Amino acid sequence: MRLVILLIFIISCNSNTSTYNYLNIIPSIEISSNFQDFSNINPAKIEYAYSIKNDEIPITYGYLKNISEGDFESSIIKFEIDNDIDLKSEGYILNIEKENIFITAKNQAGLFYAFVTLNQILENAFTQKTSVPILNIKDQPSLDFRPVHLDLKHHTEKKSYYFDLIDHLANLKINGIIVELEDKLKYVSRPEVGSSDSFSIEWWIELSDYAKSRNIIINPLVQGLGHASFILKHEKNIHLRDKPDSDWAFNPLNPETYELQFDLYLDAIKATPHGKYLHIGGDEVHLIERDNKTELELNLIWLNKVCEFAEKHGRVPIFWDDMPLKHAGVYNPMFNDKISVKEVDEIWEKNEINLMNFIEKFPKNAVYMRWNYQKSDTYGNLKAMDWYMKNELTVMGATAGQTRWTLMPQNQSNISQIKSFASSSIDKKLDGLLLTLWDDDSPHFELYKRGIAAFAQYSWSGKNLPIKDFKKLFRFKNFGSQFEKDKYAFIDLLEKPVGMWLNMLLSENGWRPGLSKKQNPLESDIIDLPDLNKKGEWSKKHKVRINDAKRSLEISLSVETTINNLIQNESKNLYLLEIYNQVNELVKFSSNAILKLEKADLNGDLKPILDLENEYNSMREKFEKIYSKTRILNKPKDYILDQDHHHHPANQTINFDWQFLSEIMLIKKIKETYKI
Repeated sequence: MRLVILLIFIISCNSNTSTYNYLNIIPSIEISSNFQDFSNINPAKIEYAYSIKNDEIPITYGYLKNISEGDFESSIIKFEIDNDIDLKSEGYILNIEKENIFITAKNQAGLFYAFVTLNQILENAFTQKTSVPILNIKDQPSLDFRPVHLDLKHHTEKKSYYFDLIDHLANLKINGIIVELEDKLKYVSRPEVGSSDSFSIEWWIELSDYAKSRNIIINPLVQGLGHASFILKHEKNIHLRDKPDSDWAFNPLNPETYELQFDLYLDAIKATPHGKYLHIGGDEVHLIERDNKTELELNLIWLNKVCEFAEKHGRVPIFWDDMPLKHAGVYNPMFNDKISVKEVDEIWEKNEINLMNFIEKFPKNAVYMRWNYQKSDTYGNLKAMDWYMKNELTVMGATAGQTRWTLMPQNQSNISQIKSFASSSIDKKLDGLLLTLWDDDSPHFELYKRGIAAFAQYSWSGKNLPIKDFKKLFRFKNFGSQFEKDKYAFIDLLEKPVGMWLNMLLSENGWRPGLSKKQNPLESDIIDLPDLNKKGEWSKKHKVRINDAKRSLEISLSVETTINNLIQNESKNLYLLEIYNQVNELVKFSSNAILKLEKADLNGDLKPILDLENEYNSMREKFEKIYSKTRILNKPKDYILDQDHHHHPANQTINFDWQFLSEIMLIKKIKETYKI
């Protein structure tokens, strides 16, 4: 039986009874025996490991980082690879005995993960000042392919951060990355596409090698049919547009389309030499019907050409599956959980013929990625997955680690959907599941870590662990054993003020993502200001907004207290806490701005808001100082913003202004209105 709820052992230590959580590990592990006793093993004194079959010691971390090869007698750890062991690929058996630790792994990857698990057990024992428990562990993944999506659409991190990220993912038993390169690869064949701050093919090879040594395979994603603004915004490529006035999509009947796309694919393949897959995108694109061909036919023409190319160059093509399903008329039931089972069946009965008429045109060598970020367990979504399998097409799911238009992931890091889709994928015996991490609203990557951890948990260990227990486990691992209690659960608490922050400074019809594209956003989108000659009228009009600001500020102050408590009590992962703190500070500023406007209105003078600009500048300076430790905040001066119809906040300015557009515009409106 898979044990995913925390094991709690009570022992006597220094005449006091203490609680220890030895198996607080992400992802959770399976044990084949109950805890009976402690070993005599001191985590700090493990120096050597002995290979029974002359296998190499894998990359190691933490308390095992400096171990070296030893002989049988001197080595506490004895290990071997046995391909015939009755385990899935990447599986292992880890037995901790009184004086020794024995590891048997299915393959090199399993050996690596055995050491990853052992290090976490040692860490838990050491930090809780006790010995290592005697345990028999049998562990293997529930899903074979467990990749995360790295989207470089709108920004890059400092190069060192990507190597740190690889280490982080490896310790969560993530075994793949699908990197959406866009213009962040320095394409040799089409140099106009790569931005001036892009990374060279040689650097990507270096990162790919580093990842492979940690059982992570990097695969490229280069958008093809749609989402092509990074290609089609350039003057040189305008003639390949499906619509002359839009840089969104290619004309799939122009032969030059494929010449360009294949050039980009070849460079991307070269940059990721260990990759198995080539993700070709293909989502959210509507085409002009040409040569008496429907949109579905045009999509399939493109799909067959690029899939043939991928196979020719040794890659399995993956693509987002939404457009063929949408053109066939079976798309809506996948996302609408209000439709009854009967209605879904009726929709499929009526429209499945639209798919079957072209079933021979659906490439058999492709992976059809059934993405659904918020409604993965709907009957319509599951029915679509079944349709692929019934027609002998390979299907794989994709869920999300975030929602859009926010400072940080909402919906509790989307954990419930991650768990649901992992469960569906396991039940249907699919090969894998992807966690998408879109850069549209570009939250700091540290803020994705809880969602990534949840994905690691449920894609490896299955569905058993309750979400509440997972959150405790996350706090234990990331902040320290003393901080797993619910009173430290500030992340979910912060969601409410972040959600209110989105429109806090806007009018009723205001829309933050579209601010930069409005002709007069100060008038149309930013909240109106008090008439100081009419005391109290503004406050009466915006009573609801003021109450929201007060409620938001109250929560933010509570979050601030918790974060400060964690920092002062020597929590782990201080940088993660710093990032959350800056998110909170931005939210606080906007709430305070509303309350200062209220005070100015009630007092009939400007004093409460005179220092608002200085407060903003101070907040932004600290915000950027923390964020810039790892990420590149500004795009190159020669960068051309995409011109497409998507209102991605991170694509609205060259510099970091996009993060603060509402705040910037409010201050400008105050200065212009009151002639400050």
